[in-house]
Amino acid sequence: MHILSFNANGLRSAASKGFFDWFRQQDVDVLCVQETKAQEHQLTGAAFRPAGYQALFKDAQKKGYSGVAIYSRRAPDEVRTALGWAPFDDEGRYIEARFGNLSVVSFYIPSGSSGEERQGFKEAVMAWLEPIMDGWLRSGREYVLCGDWNIVRARNDIKNWTGNQKNSGCLPHERAWLSGLIADDCHDGLITPPARGWKDAFRVAKPDAVEYSWWSQRGGARANNVGWRIDYQLCTPGIAAGIRSADIFPEPKFSDHAPLRVEYDI
Repeated sequence: MHILSFNANGLRSAASKGFFDWFRQQDVDVLCVQETKAQEHQLTGAAFRPAGYQALFKDAQKKGYSGVAIYSRRAPDEVRTALGWAPFDDEGRYIEARFGNLSVVSFYIPSGSSGEERQGFKEAVMAWLEPIMDGWLRSGREYVLCGDWNIVRARNDIKNWTGNQKNSGCLPHERAWLSGLIADDCHDGLITPPARGWKDAFRVAKPDAVEYSWWSQRGGARANNVGWRIDYQLCTPGIAAGIRSADIFPEPKFSDHAPLRVEYDI
């Protein structure tokens, strides 16, 4: 099974740059999109509905903002679009497709880079989400959580490590929170990883790779590869055992984020 995660930063914009033409060539079973920045009725027709795929959306109540989607070859048995906290749900940040005992989630964790208010909301989401994720981990279901988490984990995940220690997305307590969910050694030493936890699919496949999935649109960051790895597929240990490969595609450029594709032996 090939699962692709992609923050489109506007799905209509990404489509105009050829994203779906590229997507059709990738042999993907499930696509998880973040930041559709559109309402479902604006994403109709062949331009946004590739043949052979079910298209599922969770829009933000605020038009032109956030929004997540899942495209899947197989019709899911169940679709969920709310986790029970309106401030998060109303921003269109979660959609889950269930296929038997497998759940694939498209997640968009808030950014705190615009100021203290949004950073506070981001941290409230982190605290609220942790027990939900712990429950999923213990549930007996297999999960793949795809999305933009707006947090790096360690030095190999960001070009300017030292210069970003006080910036949202690289704050020590953010890194400690994310790596505290993940059972591997690819962290920055702030925490002791759990004995049983989520797996960072990219790090399962490429423990030491230095690759990025997002670049600022300022200062030639992308041209100089001054990037951050903030797009992840976190999966349950059973799924992680079958990871065959993980690839980030910085080119062609469809967004300020790059798609992340993981191949699972499921």
